[in-house]
Amino acid sequence: QVQLVEFGGGLVQPGGSLRLSCAASDALFSFYAVAWYRQAPGKQRELVASVTNGGSTNYADSVKGRFTISRDNAKNTVTLQMNSLKPEDTAVYYCKADRGPFQYWGQGTQVTVSS
Repeated sequence: QVQLVEFGGGLVQPGGSLRLSCAASDALFSFYAVAWYRQAPGKQRELVASVTNGGSTNYADSVKGRFTISRDNAKNTVTLQMNSLKPEDTAVYYCKADRGPFQYWGQGTQVTVSS
């Protein structure tokens, strides 16, 4: 069982930046593919960005050029750097880790973009 803890959310003005981190309890975290999802009120959960165990990244069109996902396997963490934030980025952000048939989710962290 892998435990994921997200932190770094909060309230930010439009155009601002936030840095989310996902910390894992598993020392084998480097073998996991990791993704950030988000869910806004009344909407379905959507993929924001992902990084494979080999370091390849993928982004939703809505965040390309603004968000950057990266991983530090030595620290068992994955980070989502979010720049040029927009009100429509407001959501609960979740970290997910996959390895084979196993899938783990964090509890989520709230990001609110508002003036």
